[in-house]
Amino acid sequence: MSKLPESVEERFSAALHTSARLWRLALDKRLKHLGIGQSGWMTIAMIAKSGAPMSQRALADLVGVEGPSMVSMLDRLERDGFVTRAPSPTDRRVKLVQLTDTGKTVYAEVLAEASPFRADLLAGLDPQALAAATVLLDTLRKRLEDGL
Repeated sequence: MSKLPESVEERFSAALHTSARLWRLALDKRLKHLGIGQSGWMTIAMIAKSGAPMSQRALADLVGVEGPSMVSMLDRLERDGFVTRAPSPTDRRVKLVQLTDTGKTVYAEVLAEASPFRADLLAGLDPQALAAATVLLDTLRKRLEDGL
């Protein structure tokens, strides 16, 4: 029995899924020495990039996990001294998360590994193709967010 040819849409979705998974795995391998897994360094990176304390809910949405999973992750990160949580001054039900100095140091290490990894991986690619792919992925992200 011969395999039916895949549509371009099927090939795209498979390539997107596999590339994203392999990107995270490769970066996670480079960050093993930090002693935290992918979800930990991704959470730290999202907090650092926000520039301001974030609610646990907003952070869960950014990282792409359910609220209870984020609470467990933040429990570990807080226990290890990377983050602190405090009640919001405007809503006592909301906990705001921010990095400690140790968390900021870990984020600097994440950047020190991630930046050259990204540069090496993307080196030699046509800048226009990379820009077009970025626009396409941003459009898909927006459509997905709007659909949720």
